[in-house]
Amino acid sequence: MTTPLRIIFAGTPTFAAKHLQAIIESEHQLLAVYTQPDRPAGRGKKLKPSDVKVLAEANGIEVQQPPSLKSEEAQATLAAYQADLMIVVAYGLLLPKAVLEIPKFGCINVHGSILPRWRGAAPIQRAIEAGDTQSGVTIMQMDVGLDTGDMLLKQYCDILPTDSSGDLHDRMCEIGPPALLQTLSHIAAGQTSPEKQDDELSNYASKIDKHEAQINWQEPAELIDRKIRAFNPFPICFTDFRGQRLKIHRAALLSSATSSDGTPAPGTLTLDQNQLKVQCGAGELVLTSLQLPGKKAISAAEFINAWGEQLQSADPIVLGISA
Repeated sequence: MTTPLRIIFAGTPTFAAKHLQAIIESEHQLLAVYTQPDRPAGRGKKLKPSDVKVLAEANGIEVQQPPSLKSEEAQATLAAYQADLMIVVAYGLLLPKAVLEIPKFGCINVHGSILPRWRGAAPIQRAIEAGDTQSGVTIMQMDVGLDTGDMLLKQYCDILPTDSSGDLHDRMCEIGPPALLQTLSHIAAGQTSPEKQDDELSNYASKIDKHEAQINWQEPAELIDRKIRAFNPFPICFTDFRGQRLKIHRAALLSSATSSDGTPAPGTLTLDQNQLKVQCGAGELVLTSLQLPGKKAISAAEFINAWGEQLQSADPIVLGISA
């Protein structure tokens, strides 16, 4: 039986809360939770606490929400806990070198990819967009670089051909907490085996920009399919349909073959055997879940019921990019 660790946890969204729950249920001593300040949310722009804060308060755990950890005051507050380890999961704030050195065993991070493949803010989305077939969770010893620290444990999972970012996120929420607890056992027992990263194998997973979600139908169907899945549940890919912004939540790859001279123009929407087909630069997609402004997402069948007459008219409907 190893000695329980004295832990500070730093995180903000649901992904972090799943890992916090595992620490709460473990034998380790949770001293405090750090999370981002409450943010305005919803139509009323009322301040909303993070998922991590809600969970921590429900369990009677002290919560700290400094806007930054760069000040001497914030660092002194953290040091006063005399923690053995700080666990960082999607915290969203930069940890200065001084903070990394405060806990006895430093700071470790749970990262949503198998490093060094995707470093940065959006590893789940970028992996799907790039067509990767495998991902996972890496537990890493933090240093001053961006996701460049030594790897302590890697837990792999497949990326399925139909996976959205939401699907992959949920799978990582299942494999990440056990991997974290295993790493804590190794640290407590002094049995870690740090592995250096190969910088030449790394890619930068930049933060998702809403403008990236505009669909360019000139691109191959395979690429558009990956983007639709990568940008679900945020920001959701969209196109222009009869002057309205049409969000596409789900689609299926019908064909990725190179289009011939006789095929319709890219973006042409057709109703074929109760399927909504869209011609792409190469190949076709079948749209399966769509959403018009002010409406909820609906199935292709519901969309056809509402727009079937226009879809069957002689004039082709060509989807485009919203102005």
